[in-house]
Amino acid sequence: QVLLVESGGGSVQTGGSLRLSCVASGYTSNGRVMAWFRQAPGNQREAVASILDGRTTYGAFVKGRFTISQDTAKNMVYLEMNNLQSDDTATYYCAASRRRLLWASLRAEDFTDWGQGTRVTVSS
Repeated sequence: QVLLVESGGGSVQTGGSLRLSCVASGYTSNGRVMAWFRQAPGNQREAVASILDGRTTYGAFVKGRFTISQDTAKNMVYLEMNNLQSDDTATYYCAASRRRLLWASLRAEDFTDWGQGTRVTVSS
């Protein structure tokens, strides 16, 4: 059974930074895609970033502010978020795919396992 556990969320002021972490158990990330999604209250879930063996894809809204990285030896994926804005307030979810994808997908339907989420609140 795959278990994804996120950490690192919290409250930060506009312009601040946070680093989210996700540890996967029962899963081998080497050769598989992991990603971060987010969902704000009243909004649909949107893709933030994904990574596959060092190759990354980002949502258009990221605009260079976020960086996804991974440590395959530890089965961990990280999301470094800088210059946070109020629009970034959301619950952030770690996702993993058991499928052998060829690219760092941002499609939610490509991911088979999801964490419980970690809340990020950005205020002025």
